[in-house]
Amino acid sequence: MAKRHAKTWFRHGNWWRRLKNNRKYRDVLFRYLFREKKDLLELYNALNGSTYSEPDDLEVVTMEDVIFMKMKNDLSFIIGNTLNLYEHQSTWNPNMPLRGLLYFAQQFEGLLASRDDDIYGTSLLRLPTPVYIVFYNGGKMQTDNLILYLSDSFSAGRGSGCLECTCEVLNINRGYNQALMEKCHRLWEYSEFSSEIEENIKKGMNRKEAVHTAIDTCIERGILEDILMKQKAEVLHMILTEYDEKKHFRTLFREGCERGREEGREEGREELLRELIKKKWDKGKTLPEIAEDLEVEITVIQRMIENPKSGFVGNVIKNDNTNKR
Repeated sequence: MAKRHAKTWFRHGNWWRRLKNNRKYRDVLFRYLFREKKDLLELYNALNGSTYSEPDDLEVVTMEDVIFMKMKNDLSFIIGNTLNLYEHQSTWNPNMPLRGLLYFAQQFEGLLASRDDDIYGTSLLRLPTPVYIVFYNGGKMQTDNLILYLSDSFSAGRGSGCLECTCEVLNINRGYNQALMEKCHRLWEYSEFSSEIEENIKKGMNRKEAVHTAIDTCIERGILEDILMKQKAEVLHMILTEYDEKKHFRTLFREGCERGREEGREEGREELLRELIKKKWDKGKTLPEIAEDLEVEITVIQRMIENPKSGFVGNVIKNDNTNKR
């Protein structure tokens, strides 16, 4: 019974009450808030002490659906001579340097291909310097920042081997990295909004109630007011809806099968028409006669006859009343 009404529930108001909790809502919201170049540039300047003022100085090169089909939460861009990868994490993951290595490898591969560079040539190829920063607001970090190393994964430990990739993790929970928060107002707003939601949950509110209360509180305080006032429904959908990867793949598979069946039916119809045309053609009928018999446009018949794969033999047929072979 529930499935039967699944397609129409949104018509009955209070749509958000039927959405699943999104366990990764903070990751998605972070990327959403910094989707505009001006906000991303402000964050970059705050981190690096730079004074870039033109958003177009920043080139977004974020790769979608990289490595595995997931909801990507990273922001990648080139500015100056650096290739920056910014990622948000609300759950602790010690493998972030490995993820960064795989990501940068694909980015560099694409960059070399776009420039048609030869890695076997005699000239030194120039690459932008990679920078990997993770903004973390989970509960397993009590310092402002720390550095993670790829070599910690190696059997011989940190500093061993011929590869290294570092990841700087910045704690953006309320009360941490105050200097950075003062330089980037949007980051501070995000931190406050996320903290409000989590504080409400600790008070015993369910996720939906906590989110709505946090939105009202932040609007009153002028936090993310430009987003929460104008795009409240979109933010709610983003926070409360869970991305269903299996469902996504099932949908792609079903749509692919439907397209395949339709293409098969169309191909079958064309094959049947081609056979009928050939039979009448072999009997010496003219194009207009064949078109009249089969109730098909002459141009369609001519196209099939002239197709090299059709099996017809002879000169190009002109659209006239004679059968020239």
